[in-house]
Amino acid sequence: MERTTVVRCADGHVFTAASFPMQQAERLGPGRLVRCPRCARLRSAVPVGSQER
Repeated sequence: MERTTVVRCADGHVFTAASFPMQQAERLGPGRLVRCPRCARLRSAVPVGSQER
């Protein structure tokens, strides 16, 4: 079963990512590079908290 995570890219677009690695390295933080479906570019994305949805 694939988990989906709601994420927000650096441009502010909110979308779901099918596989969003949640390992948190101290120097990198929770952000990851993913391809945004709205702007079709690799963007830094962070998980959206449940209050922000």
